[in-house]
Amino acid sequence: MTPAPVQTMHCPPGQVLFRPEDECRGFLVVRRGAIRVSLTAPNGREIVLYRVRPGEVCLQTFSCLVEGSAYSAEGVVETDLEAEFIPQAEFHRRVAEDAAFRNTVFAAVAHRFADFEHLVEDLALTGFSARLARALLRLAGADNSLQITHDALAGEIGTGRAVVSRALGRFAREGLIRLARGRIELAEPERLRRIADDQA
Repeated sequence: MTPAPVQTMHCPPGQVLFRPEDECRGFLVVRRGAIRVSLTAPNGREIVLYRVRPGEVCLQTFSCLVEGSAYSAEGVVETDLEAEFIPQAEFHRRVAEDAAFRNTVFAAVAHRFADFEHLVEDLALTGFSARLARALLRLAGADNSLQITHDALAGEIGTGRAVVSRALGRFAREGLIRLARGRIELAEPERLRRIADDQA
């Protein structure tokens, strides 16, 4: 039986690529754009696990293909996406027969596990103000601003919206940031970096 051909996908921001309990049909190689992968608890609280950008691997997809299991998280296109879709059978063939492909995938998986270690470290060992400062610095653009809601920012650091809103209000009163509707400007990025480096 001839395997399904590799396809090029173009997806707009907001498109859901997979949800919990979905079957994994193949492996995505991102060429342009980003996918946000997140978990949502029964109480509705969301945490962003990671983003998949060019050269990176979705651990959810990798583990589903290797174990034959369903997805447990949600993947949403964050910025205009161009990706190569490799069907399941072709993915397994390449892993078995193509040493360069196999080494590239396994190296990307190893890097992704390092990202998870940093996530666990942030949640378990880092104070909340430092986590918030790190998220603001990580998500800000070249103009030291970011377009994001308090809900979305809460998902980035695994906490509730009210907690984030109170902390942002405190940062604003201290002159670290300026708040506008759906927008945050980093007024004192160097001070935020010092807070981000504080592990307490």
